[in-house]
Amino acid sequence: MATGWAGDTAVQDQIDATVDDAVKRARSRLAKGPSLERCEECDKPIPEARRKAVPGVRLCVVCQEAADREEAAFAGYNRRGSKDSQLR
Repeated sequence: MATGWAGDTAVQDQIDATVDDAVKRARSRLAKGPSLERCEECDKPIPEARRKAVPGVRLCVVCQEAADREEAAFAGYNRRGSKDSQLR
């Protein structure tokens, strides 16, 4: 329950805004344009099935997995210190 000047839905509004921001950020990182036939990292061919499944794909599966791991390691998001985790 919110107190003081905050409205009754202030906490839920903050959570909704955080989720909306995360969705916008994720959508902005999606590849756009035509898929590449060769990986821009290792120059190996990208299978046609992957190009059809992921429009705008730029990396092969191996390089994409490596990029995802690297991004997760440097996400810079302290889940323990976030307000969302304190509300649960």
